[in-house]
Amino acid sequence: MIEKKANSAIVVTKNPKLLDKVSLTLKAHRYSRKTEEAYLRWIKNYILFNGKKHPKELDKKDLEKYLTFLAVNKKVSASTQNQAMNAIMYLYNKVLNIELGWLENVKRAKRNLKLPTVFSKNEISEIFKQLSGVTKIIISVLYGGGLRLGEALRLRVKDIDMDYKMITVRDSKGEKDRQTILPTSIIPEIINHLKKVKKLHENDLKAGKGETILPMALREKYPNAGKEFGWQYIFPSDKFVLSEKIILLQTPFT
Repeated sequence: MIEKKANSAIVVTKNPKLLDKVSLTLKAHRYSRKTEEAYLRWIKNYILFNGKKHPKELDKKDLEKYLTFLAVNKKVSASTQNQAMNAIMYLYNKVLNIELGWLENVKRAKRNLKLPTVFSKNEISEIFKQLSGVTKIIISVLYGGGLRLGEALRLRVKDIDMDYKMITVRDSKGEKDRQTILPTSIIPEIINHLKKVKKLHENDLKAGKGETILPMALREKYPNAGKEFGWQYIFPSDKFVLSEKIILLQTPFT
């Protein structure tokens, strides 16, 4: 079981509960936070569907019945059904070390045949006319660089290369880094935005705050890197976040 003591240290006991064990395994395999939340939600739903029985007491037929229920009764999409199946198969294969084999008797959800709506060039221009400030910068990065929203919000100052007009997206889908285009038209606005972020960061450091969280184990290797400007988020949030023993400051601009 995972407990959090008064000093914010995380303690893992010898016999964690099933969902805690799944969470720890997902973290060890470096799954994203959103994937972890989704997997835990599906596993919990699967257990509740089967009368709170432990998954070890269930078999392939129970899983097939559950997945068919999602498609027929809940009318979920094919991608949603696949996510539920992947979550529960992860539980059996990686946590319980049980091989269920090929799922043969599952009613598959129908794939959505609707084509996505694609804006014309004029429609895009009209949308950008309504935007300003940080919102415009973020959407410009999404549209011009092909980033997902979460990827844009996780960008740090060091990930932007003004000279080469490149954006480095760290730890993206599949735990891979990639480089994409920094839209030239938005560079002046990003430069002005970063000046504000840097000024605020300097003031925060004077106040004894302004330290950001670092990826993986970099904080152990570089104890002071969290205070460096290059590691700060480009689009910070509007509040201090208490994360273990670090106070993180992230403040947006309007």
